[in-house]
Amino acid sequence: MEGLFSRPVFAGFGPDGLDPTSPPSPLHRAMGRRPGVLRAAVRAECSRRPGVYGMLDETGRLIYVGKAKSLRARLLSYFRPNSRDDKAGRILQHTRTLVWEIVPSEFAALLRELELIRRWRPRFNVQGQPQRRRHTYVCVGRRPAPYVFLSSRPAAHVLACFGPVPGDERAREAVRRLNDGFALRDCPQKQEMIFADQGELFPEARAAGCLRHEIGTCLGPCAAACTQAAYARRVGEARAFLEGTDGALLAALERDMTAASAALAFERAAALRDRLQALQWLGGHLARLRQLRQGQSFVYPVRGPEGGEVWYLIHQGRVSASRPAPSPETAPRTAALIEALYRRRFPPGAALAGNEVDGVLLVAAWFRKYPQERARVLAPEQARALCAPSHPAARPAQTTA
Repeated sequence: MEGLFSRPVFAGFGPDGLDPTSPPSPLHRAMGRRPGVLRAAVRAECSRRPGVYGMLDETGRLIYVGKAKSLRARLLSYFRPNSRDDKAGRILQHTRTLVWEIVPSEFAALLRELELIRRWRPRFNVQGQPQRRRHTYVCVGRRPAPYVFLSSRPAAHVLACFGPVPGDERAREAVRRLNDGFALRDCPQKQEMIFADQGELFPEARAAGCLRHEIGTCLGPCAAACTQAAYARRVGEARAFLEGTDGALLAALERDMTAASAALAFERAAALRDRLQALQWLGGHLARLRQLRQGQSFVYPVRGPEGGEVWYLIHQGRVSASRPAPSPETAPRTAALIEALYRRRFPPGAALAGNEVDGVLLVAAWFRKYPQERARVLAPEQARALCAPSHPAARPAQTTA
């Protein structure tokens, strides 16, 4: 399969996606067919500053991207056979050129690495590659009788979209249980829907298109067994569950499971347990995504070890842009960017794009590792105030983790 989708020949890392207005950083390069030659070049030329690095094979293609708090220490670790891991050894066997780029801070290195993996898709990188992790979205929609379904992309013209969630059997099982729990249909779109309050000139008895209506897991909108309003209420309840605002279904299942177990109806208790666990998994996954994004809207100023401060504009967990700390000349543009970015609001539980998930997780992991950094973030209003003409825009020197 790899030969069907050839990767472009490497010509440089390219511009910073978070600040396309800034010129690309200089790219340092070391070439050699033998590890000893590469190691000597790293010793002679590579600094101990934060940065990202890449490894190119004999054809000039980028096969691996990494990041480091100290580029020199990280690259030299590849040439220590007794302490490196097996993967590092395999990568080095294919490497003929080392390239590296210095960035302002460790946080900048993490973000740049993720951006470069998405852009170049090196074959030895796993984390961050969209093709290597299957995601799917939980959608509510498809008129005239909406229901819950999975889609590999955020579907257009839906009532709501949540996720992403892992695209595996757990997601399919949870969606099936969700439609059952709220008695929503899950039949193909070609199935005709006739609600009880749709006036028909010649009413006739209609049979349901499947057994779910008979066993009580569907309201039967295909058989005129419910009104549009009654069905819409169930759709609203399902949406509230996915938004994390209604846990009535889980409470009812747990109550029924406990009662069945007390009555020694163990088969029924086990069936209810399976439904409960599937829905708890889905609800828990969506809750974690919401938690990662709540309270994650701020400006994060980071000063690197060599000086110079960069502002990272983080909105609902996503690093949306970066700019150098404002000077009197750049402050008006920075203030306008902050105003435009943080004015945007996303509905409860709004889905993340598949390529945004790793970025949100990266930000959350950073502040877990360095909780003291949260004391340095600026509310958007504070950041805009620092851009006002009455402020000098220069902030006191601070260190970063």
